[in-house]
Amino acid sequence: MRSQIDSTPSHSHASNAFNAFSTEFLRRLDEMDEPPSAAEADVAGPWKIEICPDGGYALLRQGESLARGDRPAGTFERRETAFLAAAILPSRGRDPLYRLRGEETPRGFALEGARGETAGHLEYYDPDAAAALHVAESLLRSPEALARLLEAAGRVALLRAGKIVFERVE
Repeated sequence: MRSQIDSTPSHSHASNAFNAFSTEFLRRLDEMDEPPSAAEADVAGPWKIEICPDGGYALLRQGESLARGDRPAGTFERRETAFLAAAILPSRGRDPLYRLRGEETPRGFALEGARGETAGHLEYYDPDAAAALHVAESLLRSPEALARLLEAAGRVALLRAGKIVFERVE
């Protein structure tokens, strides 16, 4: 059972019937070790959302379909949650953009950027904050992911945010 983002994708026989590569070629690929980029490729998207026959929403990679027997990356009760998952999943396969150093300094705990530079300091040792910053920056780097996040926000939040942004850029 796959539970980690960096595990090897499993191939279902139903999926292979709808793949441009031959079954023999895909079988041979299954025998090879995955490159380090496999985790990122597995969650990079693009993602699409389908309504599940029994209710809820399925998150699938482009080229996959519930009708063809593909297993969704996730199923969700609410459409907005499916959009949020589509927005953040691409950030999960990447190396962290921020890390928290373990030694406390007079300024707090140093937040390290992707190239090892000090990006800031946090008062408390909070690795979840570093992980959240990674996801937030990943959203900013991907117009597709940012669009999914905005879709999940809904009309009222977008109207309010639009007014705030408009006021700030005047």
